[in-house]
Amino acid sequence: MQTISKEEIESEKIIFFHKIKEGALFIHPTDTIYGIGCDASNSDAVYRVREAKKRYTSPFSVIAPSISWINENCEVNKKAQEWLHKLPGPYTLILKLKNKDAIAANVNMDMETLGVRIPDHWFSKIVAELEVPIVTTSANVTQSEFMTSEENLDPKISSKIDFIIYEGEKHGKPSRLIDLTKKDIEVIER
Repeated sequence: MQTISKEEIESEKIIFFHKIKEGALFIHPTDTIYGIGCDASNSDAVYRVREAKKRYTSPFSVIAPSISWINENCEVNKKAQEWLHKLPGPYTLILKLKNKDAIAANVNMDMETLGVRIPDHWFSKIVAELEVPIVTTSANVTQSEFMTSEENLDPKISSKIDFIIYEGEKHGKPSRLIDLTKKDIEVIER
């Protein structure tokens, strides 16, 4: 597993973008915690994330490349539009998916809804430049503690990862889930 910095991914974008589009699994920072990522349109890469996390049925969320991507691919009603104005931020908005071709089928499993994020973090600009949604799920084996630093990265995860974009210890917690698919908005703290 290769460890790279913000400066390295910014200066060598062509190389790392190629790796991601070819199916690389990587750990990335956000405004909350570290996540495992891959190109959300690459079903083989998504499967590898599921294998690494031992999470076979629960849906994954994505970091969207832009608000316009969310509007193009998800159903955005008036209440959802209000939440979109809070992005970037520490929220994962659960929306109905209208373009099932926008992601690999094994990202959300039911193909009805999708959790979308735009973290308030420089990594969101990388995703915007990449122009593809990126799977984002906590960097841990399911039911284990999530990663806050390289020192507590589970070896079972690190052995499956191609590279990590590391920026030091994180002190956050997972984003809040905002379910906008029902009549009443449901806010889920994790």
